[in-house]
Order: sequence, then structure tokens, then C-alpha cells
Amino acid sequence: MHLKRQKVPKNWPIPRQGTAYVVRPNFNLGGGIPILVVIRDMMKIAQNRKEVKKAIHEKNILLNNKPVTDEKNSASLFDTITIVPSKKYYRVELSKNRKFQLSEIKENESYYKILKIINKKILKGKKVQLNLIDGRNFVSDVDCKVNDSVLINFKDKKIEKCLALKEKAKIVIIAGKHAGEKGIINKLDLERKMAEVIINENKVHVLIKQLIVTE
Repeated sequence: MHLKRQKVPKNWPIPRQGTAYVVRPNFNLGGGIPILVVIRDMMKIAQNRKEVKKAIHEKNILLNNKPVTDEKNSASLFDTITIVPSKKYYRVELSKNRKFQLSEIKENESYYKILKIINKKILKGKKVQLNLIDGRNFVSDVDCKVNDSVLINFKDKKIEKCLALKEKAKIVIIAGKHAGEKGIINKLDLERKMAEVIINENKVHVLIKQLIVTE
């Protein structure tokens, strides 16, 4: 399956002009971007789909510390991408114009990802399952609430710590007109599900569902 180029999500940093179709990710259309587009169009380290598929076959591309298996695999916000031959490491972020961008990181940073908790379930034996924004589920005894974030360690396959939704917490806005901007929570109104956030000394009001705690 392919997407008409004119219909690609607005957060994909590719031109609307060009070939009629682009690859459709196999997961998370609105919240991710296919590895093919990342490697060929954003990084420009492959010229075409054939070269990307060859790199995948040779296990030269890692997504969150695991070999990519398909060029349609979707990279979502805060995912890490490793280019094995060049030993280069990147994190998927949002730019201030609300488009996906790649920031180069160090190797030890590539083992970690911040994820927002969108739901909690109590399982048998009173175990707690955390449902995370990218579709992952973790059974954990970490004391966290919905809308907090967790720092995942891919190397050890565990939650390192909880990042609480609270005043003075650092956040990034992931949706709405301020998407891509970073700030600090000044006030929380849990009843209205709103946060007053300071961005470059300006106060803006953001829905809690539109932000992720990062620190």
C-alpha cells in the first residue's frame, strides 16, 4: 500500500511535489514516519528504495536498538535510529514548524526513550500494566500515573524511572499550534486537563494530552 504524496501527514518533512506516491508506514500513520523516508529523504544516505532495502537486509539500520525488518517500519517521536556502518545515532524529534527532524545523539543515549503513559490496567496478582503512547505495554511496579512519562531502557528492557507530570517539569508539546516547542509547566489544572506552560518567558495554555514530560 502507498500514500498519495498530497495526502502524507503534515509532520513528514518531504515536499508535496514529486512522485505521485510515497510508502505508507505499517504502523502509526499520523504519529510516525517510515524508515524508507527517514533514510532516503531525511538523511539522504540512500538514493532509492533498493539501497534502503539492502541496508535493512544487512542489518545496518537499528530502530530502538533492534534491526529494522521492513522499510515500512515506522519511526515515531523520540525513537532512536542507529546507522551501524558509520556508528551514527539519532533521535526523532519535532521541529518548531511541527515536522519530524533528526537530532544526532551519543551511543549511550540511543538505548533510551521517553514515553508518555496513556492508560493503566490492574492485572491478576495486582500487577500494574502501563499502556504507553507508542503502543507498548509494560508490566511494572514503578509508581507512575496516567500522563506521567517513563524512561525506557531498551538494553535492559526495563523502566529506568518515572517522570512525573507536575509544576516545574520540563515538557515538549506534541500537538496543536505550539507543537515542537519546549517549555516548563508553570501551573496545572487537572480538572480542566490543562497546563500553563512557560515557553521563552511567554505563558501559553496547552491541553495535558498535547504534551509529554521529558525531565
